[in-house]
Amino acid sequence: MTTRKELLERVVEQIADYREGEIASMGTAHVDKWVRQFAGGSQEPILAELGHVFSKTYFTRKTVADFLSEIAVSKELTGGDPKEFWKNVKVLQLQTAGNSQRDMLSIFDKALQNTFGSKIADCGGNAPNTFLYIDDVLFSGGRIRHDVVKWIKEAAPQQAKLAIVTIANHLLGEWRTGKDIAEAAKEAGKSINVTWWRVFQIEDRKAYMTNSDVLRPTMSPADPTTAAYVQGLNLEAVFRTPGQVGGLGFFSSENGRALLEQQFLVSGVGVRAMCPYLNVYMRPLGNSMMGTTGFGSMIVTYRNCPNNAPLVLWAGNPWYPLFPRKTN
Repeated sequence: MTTRKELLERVVEQIADYREGEIASMGTAHVDKWVRQFAGGSQEPILAELGHVFSKTYFTRKTVADFLSEIAVSKELTGGDPKEFWKNVKVLQLQTAGNSQRDMLSIFDKALQNTFGSKIADCGGNAPNTFLYIDDVLFSGGRIRHDVVKWIKEAAPQQAKLAIVTIANHLLGEWRTGKDIAEAAKEAGKSINVTWWRVFQIEDRKAYMTNSDVLRPTMSPADPTTAAYVQGLNLEAVFRTPGQVGGLGFFSSENGRALLEQQFLVSGVGVRAMCPYLNVYMRPLGNSMMGTTGFGSMIVTYRNCPNNAPLVLWAGNPWYPLFPRKTN
């Protein structure tokens, strides 16, 4: 039988480089302090399931660097001659808030230097035939949509190829972003051919809720406070049909998945009550303007935890967060 110490160590192993150099290191004492906020009988099962989940959904700096190194030499993207390809690519730097794009571009710049001896500054030339937009993860897609639509209206040529590179995309956000980009191009009278490059696509669409890769509870918890909160949301199809762990296998089993959904929902309602600074869209399972109990993403990167993840992972004082979150 796996001991509590071993369960704690496995979680720490997965998330060890979270905001490394910015905050105290992720040790077992930190993870233990966080998990002790849950009911005693659920603590070790939560740790066991997170050990599995984070092995798939937590992106270390090395994982991100490896992915961007693969992008640099991708035959599909570069047409088989990557060194020549990058000479004619303009790397877009459009974000005015946050550091995610800057961090990703720094890693990509090193990948180019290590592989070809060139830098982002050397790319593009006078007449680029492809434009590259890099960011960490697409959740609802708002930031990428804003940046790219603005670029199309103000700076994009009449015809362009645009490659959007992210670690992962949530499918609903990708669909909406692609739709809005296409509409903006049409309105501007421009032809923008968009391709997407990512490690994986995360299913979060309502029509595919049963086989989703995000937290979607199968029922309202027995806890009266939580049940009242869920009822107050006045949702339509809030619950998924049990029995699936999602196409990407983020969860170890239906029981493991349901455990996180129920415990994070109940405790998330409690976090909302104790943290008055959280707005109405900061739902128990993550920031969302849609009619759900929360966005439900379990994606976390070495540089930050998104507010689209469950509140129990990142919300602060008086709750003790597993992933202290930085904001823009």
